[in-house]
Amino acid sequence: MSRKPYPTDISDTEWDLIKSMILAERKRKRGKKREVDMREVVNAIFYILRAGCSWRMMPHDLPAWQTVYSYFRRWQRKGVWQKIHSALRSQLREISGRDAEPSAGIIDSQTVKTTEKGGVKGYDAGKKMNGRKRHILVDTMGLILMVVVHAASIQDRDGAKLLFNKIYHVFPKLHLIWADAGYAGSLVDWVKYFIGCGLEIVKRCDLTKGFKILPRRWVVERTFAWLGRYRRLSKDYEYLPQTSETMIYAAMTHLMLRRLARNHRCSTA
Repeated sequence: MSRKPYPTDISDTEWDLIKSMILAERKRKRGKKREVDMREVVNAIFYILRAGCSWRMMPHDLPAWQTVYSYFRRWQRKGVWQKIHSALRSQLREISGRDAEPSAGIIDSQTVKTTEKGGVKGYDAGKKMNGRKRHILVDTMGLILMVVVHAASIQDRDGAKLLFNKIYHVFPKLHLIWADAGYAGSLVDWVKYFIGCGLEIVKRCDLTKGFKILPRRWVVERTFAWLGRYRRLSKDYEYLPQTSETMIYAAMTHLMLRRLARNHRCSTA
């Protein structure tokens, strides 16, 4: 790499963690061999996420925005981002002395504004905001297990069903999920019957005044704070909800790469 590095660039250690999965996907595509450096394509995507700029405003010392966008969409369609994300999450859990597959999780949603670009959106009467909801399920470390983005007009209980339907066969060891009072009611029985998992509601005491950290729920709030470091996620700039989901997986991939590389440096020091 001959250019001056950006803060979002991945290190040699970080690249080694995902290189095989990135290059394996590229090898399956037939046709003329591309000259682009795949590591630079990944760097460009992480730059977009952290800086919050549009694809067309990508710096000239990174690969052409058309090339980067093409790879981003291709990896999205083929589920490459989720595959990488899942592999890194399992590594982080094992390094922390946990089983690779989680047995418990926490669910929550975040309403964000959309732009004039259009696409699926709705009005969240509770937050008084027009846009979309990001439903995320995280493990007890705050690492994302599943993401679903939908119109903000869909209530939390119904939005949660969209997410739970996706995790049914993905996390067979998952047996307990914590949630806030917005998920109380018939959803508890629905999750037990259809997903075979317990849904425990963590309620705020009615006598408590002011701010109070609630057990388990602070974990998922911290994850939303982590995602807030990425300006591309400050609003939902994407036309398709599926692209919004991929952006979140990519942001978490960047976060986990940083953490794994830091752990590697500490273990070799």
